[in-house]
Amino acid sequence: MWHAGVVDPVWTALALALTGAGGFWTVYAFRNRGVAAALRGAGLTLLPLAALMTGTLELVVDLGVDIGDWAVGLVFSPLVWIGIVLAGTSVVLWGSGTVLQRRAGAAEPKQVKSTVAKPLPQAKRPAADNDLADIEDILKRHGIS
Repeated sequence: MWHAGVVDPVWTALALALTGAGGFWTVYAFRNRGVAAALRGAGLTLLPLAALMTGTLELVVDLGVDIGDWAVGLVFSPLVWIGIVLAGTSVVLWGSGTVLQRRAGAAEPKQVKSTVAKPLPQAKRPAADNDLADIEDILKRHGIS
């Protein structure tokens, strides 16, 4: 990584190795697949150098190492497995309580009073009367009686 003009040789070597490998792949792509593939390869080839200069190369490697350490600790730690068993037990207990509550609720039906007013049924006129009423409304709007 770049720190006030000081270059870390390990990260520089990694970035140059990745860029060199990308350069070989770009030349291969140009010869076998054409200009478009070579341009895409060149774009990818420059990423390790850009990551070195911005400090993200070290960040990505450190992130990968940290995720690997976490995964190893997760798999090989007895304390973690006890926590997983406790979490599973809590889910089973929660589900059992829910099932028992539903069964108890089904045995004793609850009566709920409805507070919503039901609309009153309106008197229905025959279809012919509805058509005539519509025609009368249209005539009244146009001033024709």
